[in-house]
Amino acid sequence: MEKKPHFIRREFLPREVPSISLALLLAAVLLLNALLYLYLNKFYISLGRVETDHGLCPFGYFKFGAVKNCSPWLSCEAINTEVRKLKCVGEGAVKKVFLSEWKEKKVVLSQLTNSELKEDFLHGLKMLKALQSKHVVRLLGYCEQQFTILTEYHPLGSLRGLNETLHIPKYKGMNTWHRRLMLAIDYVSVIQYLHSSPLGTLVMCDSNDLDKVLSQYLLTSDFHVLVNDLDALPLVNRSAGRLVKCGHRELRGEFVAPEQRWPYGEDVPFEDDLMPPYDEKTDIWKIPDVSNFFLGHVEGSDIVRLHLFDIHAACKKKDPAERPSAQEVLDTYRKVLTLLIQEAAMPGTREML
Repeated sequence: MEKKPHFIRREFLPREVPSISLALLLAAVLLLNALLYLYLNKFYISLGRVETDHGLCPFGYFKFGAVKNCSPWLSCEAINTEVRKLKCVGEGAVKKVFLSEWKEKKVVLSQLTNSELKEDFLHGLKMLKALQSKHVVRLLGYCEQQFTILTEYHPLGSLRGLNETLHIPKYKGMNTWHRRLMLAIDYVSVIQYLHSSPLGTLVMCDSNDLDKVLSQYLLTSDFHVLVNDLDALPLVNRSAGRLVKCGHRELRGEFVAPEQRWPYGEDVPFEDDLMPPYDEKTDIWKIPDVSNFFLGHVEGSDIVRLHLFDIHAACKKKDPAERPSAQEVLDTYRKVLTLLIQEAAMPGTREML
């Protein structure tokens, strides 16, 4: 009996096509991820806080601009003979600030105006010397005898003028959600640095309202944030049971943390001696309000706020111990930035998979 050949029907082709398509799609995603990784590296270098030349000079020296060599901090004699005042550009409770010139470079000269606050002035100088880093305005010189400090000049001024700056035609291209988020990251980076500084855990006390906070920071020409005013930086030392109080007056309003407000009600007059001290978590409470200012109302900023909702809610916990650390906030901000850039670079990828 003749055997009939058996024909096995194979359906490889219909099954292979989706497999090949999926493989190609995955390969494309991997390639895009690799390109995105390179882009993010470049993005963080161009927009993030790049290590500046501070670290290339030993303590007591500085360099800036195109200068390659480090120079020693200017002494009283050098400041008196080489620095020329141009005009007064600001005055606060502690000092008056002058736009000045040194060797054809614009610099800032700060001088004590109220002798009763000389301790605050000298504390600010001490902090400025000890905390020199990529987060802090560059110190160029000082004269303790004359209560004078010389620092680097940043023409865009304090963060109070951020929105006005971003409406200048030259800077309108900077007015995007990712640039604004990078400024918020810079700000939180400063807070994280102060909370883990070489001197210990420092609290940013000149921060009783948003305008006051913004006045403490400078906007650099390449759109980064530097802390400029370090006059009020008390030290927290938990192991020694040392907490802080920001001043000796009653603080009010929703901007300051709950533990900074008088806890005994309106019927009990405020007394500084009865006011309980607190720790660095007061800075964490204020982060959402400051970041909200940074984000502004540009296209995409509401999406950023949505992604930051949980971490900001945690920052606003009434119990300071339940709030995240500055490092945790910073990590979250960076993750959100990376996620949003990925989504912008690869729209619809998740749906395709």
